[in-house]
Amino acid sequence: MRKLDRMLHIVAACGLAILVGCTEAPSTTEPTAEPPPAMDSLVSAAWLKEHLGDPDLVVLDATVVIESDASGNFNSINGRASYEAAHIPGAGFADLMGDLSDPDAEFQYTLPSPKAFAAAMGALGVGDDTRVVLYDRMGMPWAARVWWMLRWIGFDNAALLDGGLNAWTAAGGELSDEPVTPTPRTLSVNLRPGLIADQAEVRAAIDDETMQLVDVLPEIHYRGEWTMYARPGHIPGAINVPTGRLFDETGHFRPEEELATLLDSDSDMRTITYCGGGIAATLDAFVFTRLGFTDVAVYDGSLEDWTSNPDNPMDIDLDSFGETQE
Repeated sequence: MRKLDRMLHIVAACGLAILVGCTEAPSTTEPTAEPPPAMDSLVSAAWLKEHLGDPDLVVLDATVVIESDASGNFNSINGRASYEAAHIPGAGFADLMGDLSDPDAEFQYTLPSPKAFAAAMGALGVGDDTRVVLYDRMGMPWAARVWWMLRWIGFDNAALLDGGLNAWTAAGGELSDEPVTPTPRTLSVNLRPGLIADQAEVRAAIDDETMQLVDVLPEIHYRGEWTMYARPGHIPGAINVPTGRLFDETGHFRPEEELATLLDSDSDMRTITYCGGGIAATLDAFVFTRLGFTDVAVYDGSLEDWTSNPDNPMDIDLDSFGETQE
């Protein structure tokens, strides 16, 4: 009898639930926030003009200024002053010489901890439900570095402004010197450690046919005729895809069908890009990712890190230099 009564109660409860569900009584449940609209990873100045006022869109200037001195040495200068003088209206400043790098590391642009990076980006207004457009005024490697770091912690709704600040002004975009106070947001970390390679993995890649090393520095540097680092040349087995080949004469990325000819290898192959300090390498990594390569990493520290270890070999392409420097 008890079992029968219990079954009747269950049937009655289910019937009541169906009845309530069919009524038009207003729900007391708050609506779920909609995710931000999808955005391509490369946007034009025209697109940014159209969307600049979108409440979920965060625009960031990531400029680091590179200048050469009388001796031909290159010096990095924080881009904050140039940002404060003129930036895209509403844009914040992503400081790669400040809190977007590890201040205690041996090399200048070493990744901070994922938590520290997410907190710094959150302070700039980047949150889980935002979209981000990144630009710089130096050919886009700095913007690409921040883009890659965002992917590293699991944030995908970011884009580069094709052509950088030059494209914006060429399209008639206005510039501002007004200070910007971002609204802090929370940015989650869903780390993708495979997007970053270290010295041990690069050394292993030299003799691993399932992996491809890509040197993105100019050809003259790759061959060993000139160097900015402790030893000339390139990591053995690396192919050369200089970042300069990625762009047309206007400073925009070349069409994807042209870019696809730069690297004739399996798009599922583990592909590690490197440069001098892990900045320019993110440009090639950005392009390979857009081309559908599924396992791309950037060697953080790149030749600064590699050449600091005398046990790491370097190849040069000049007969007068010999074949390999050990």
